[in-house]
This record gives sequence, C-alpha cells and structure tokens, in this order.
Amino acid sequence: MITRKRLAAGVGALLATLATGILPADAVAADGPPAQKAAPKVELVLDVSGSMRARDIDGQSRMVVAKQAFNDVLDSAPPEVELGIRTLGANYPGNDRQVGCKDTRQLYPVGPLDRTEAKTAVATLAPTGWTPIGPALQGAAQDLKGGEATRRIVLITDGEDTCAPLDPCEVARDIAAQGIHLVIDTLGLNPDAKTRDQLTCIAQATGGTYTSVKHKDELKDRVKQSVDRAADPVVVPVATNGAASCESAPQLKPGLYTDRETFGEHRWYKVDVKPGQELRAAVSIGADRAVNNDYGVLMRAVTRHGREIVRGSEAGDGRTDLISTGLRYPKPKAKDDADKDAVETVCLQVSNSFSAPASVKTTPGMPVELTVDVVDGPDQPSDVAAFGLGRGWWLLGVLVLTGLLAGLLWGWISRWRVAVWRTN
Repeated sequence: MITRKRLAAGVGALLATLATGILPADAVAADGPPAQKAAPKVELVLDVSGSMRARDIDGQSRMVVAKQAFNDVLDSAPPEVELGIRTLGANYPGNDRQVGCKDTRQLYPVGPLDRTEAKTAVATLAPTGWTPIGPALQGAAQDLKGGEATRRIVLITDGEDTCAPLDPCEVARDIAAQGIHLVIDTLGLNPDAKTRDQLTCIAQATGGTYTSVKHKDELKDRVKQSVDRAADPVVVPVATNGAASCESAPQLKPGLYTDRETFGEHRWYKVDVKPGQELRAAVSIGADRAVNNDYGVLMRAVTRHGREIVRGSEAGDGRTDLISTGLRYPKPKAKDDADKDAVETVCLQVSNSFSAPASVKTTPGMPVELTVDVVDGPDQPSDVAAFGLGRGWWLLGVLVLTGLLAGLLWGWISRWRVAVWRTN
C-alpha cells in the first residue's frame, strides 16, 4: 500500500512539473497567489508602578532595565509581527485606590511598527502609581481582539496585583475560556513568592510561560523569545463546545480543538470514519488551578447506539500540569463496492476525575485540547484490534511453532542417544 501511494505521489509531482513547464505562466497562476496569513499580534504590557524605581538589577533601576530591553526588542522585532505597548500604573500618582486601579492605557497601538515613535513613547515613562494587572490584561485582550492571527501578551512586572478582588489569574482564565487563542507570557523582575505564584498562574491559564528575571540580559532575551514565538506559531486550535450527549455533539473533522471541562464532567464529540480508515484521537486536560490528589482522564470511542468500541485512560497522583490519553480505531475495509463509501459516526466521550478543595473556583472549566486525525488504515485492521501486534503477529506464530518442533526433535534425538548408550 505504501509503495502504491509513493508511486502515485511521484507521478502526480511529475505531471505537476510538466504542466508548469508546458503551460503559460499566466495559466499556471490563473487562480492567483495563495492567500496571505494574517499578521501575528503581540502587545507588551509594562508595569510602571512606583516599585519600578528599585535599583536591584545589575546596579540599575528596574524601569531603566525595562526600557533598555524594550528598545532592543523594538530594533529586532520581526517585520511580519504587529506590535503594541500597554502600560499599567503609569499616570496616577495619588492614593485613591479606585482611581489607581483604573490606571492602564495603550501607549502604542497594535499594528505595523514605527520604531522611532514606539521608542519615543517608552522613553517618556517614569515609575508612578499602582499595579492594576487584572485591568491591564483585560485591556490588552481588547487591544488584540478580532481576526484569526495568533495573539500574545507579554507582561513585565515586579510585583503582584494591588487591585483585588479582580484576581488577574481569574482574568487570565476568563480570557482563555473565550476561545480566542490568546497566550500570556509573564516575566517577574526580582519577584517575591506571592508575585511568582500569581504570574505562574496567569501564564498556565493560557498556555504561556513564566520567567523570573534577575539580570537585564535575561529580560531582553526572554521578551525577544516571546515576540519570535508569535512570528513562528504552531498550529492554532479551533474552539469547540462538547455536548452532554452524542446526539447533540459537534461534528469534528481532522484537526486540533480546544474546549473547557469542569471537574468530573463528561463531554461528547462526533467524528465520521469510512471503511478502510483509522481514527486516531488524543486528549489533554490541564490542571490550571490547585486540585486534589488522585485524578484521571478517560477517552472512549462509542457507536451511536452506545456500544463501546475502544477506550484510552490515564491516571495520576500528586501535582501535575497536564494529563493525556488517546485511542485508535481501525475500521475494516468494505466487502463490496456498495459499502465502500458508507460512513460510520463514532462518538468520542472525554471525561475527567479531577476534584478540588472547596475554596477553588470550578468555573471556567479546565482547558481541554483535543486532537483528531483520520488516516488510511492498515490492510488488516482486525489484526491490530484483536492481537495488538500489528501485521507481524504471524511471524511470532511461526517462531513459536519452529521452537516447539525444534524442542520435540531435540528430545527425540536425546532419547535415541540414551537408548543406544544403554544397548552398548
């Protein structure tokens, strides 16, 4: 089967090459150039609160080090990235908490980068007020809203949020639950334990990274890495909503999907599989908050009538960030041409056994990442399903039989030799 596919692919490539050489250039390009991908978007969110005056990073103030890092990043930003800058705590120097907790604004709009203008805007910043991280993240999410481009927020701060009860970790979870595929990377400048925990929670809620920074070169390198990741993104998952039953479940095609699932919940999805194809599915659930020990994840492939086809499961104990499992279902080829296009709808059930202390919020649900693929199945799917040994099970049978016959022959020869020895 593989040889036939490679031969067909080679013939197709040869025909395409000949067509390119024979046909006029305008005929080859009749369909026009391929559609350009939307430009990735990044917003740098900088803490300009009063604590940024501290001079504890390589003998310089945190604010000076942050400005230097921003200038270096603006100089080296990939041209395809649309960059913006937002500040928090940059304008209100007073003691009115209600006013200070609204002190966040967009310093430079997300779009094509004018390096001179962006650097000039950063140069005017001076450590001023409060640390409204939650409102700043909400504002940054609005700044990046719309379109299908990859989006990333890079938060640089030296302290935890001072505007509770708007918990920035809950804000990050709400952003992730919207299904807009916005990732938040956090960088803490000489952070204490509370700041470290809060920034880690923000990053984990959206699939981002957290880094503790103690030197200016570290800050510059980490911000550059985050911007470069946006310029070279991985596959963007598609947001979906699993249902409470197979009948109302969303129909999924091969691809990568994201969803949310509360503690102990069951969610259903549907996938069509034709004869001769193999369904491959995997699921990962992230523990983006404190959970109890002893947890697990289960994925089942079930017929529309409720009969279980195959399942995959995984369990754990202790601290984890992610737990995954998967399954494979090869559907046999059709016995006649009339059934070769018949489609079987397979219901996928995803369940979890996570639990959490009473103080932990259950909403929004934990992040779920679901991978679905449908490929050409093996020649004999029943071999895989029945024996778990693939197409090589017969070789093992031959070896076993050969060993048995060799043992019988050796035993007969040994008995004959003993009989001859006794006779003589």
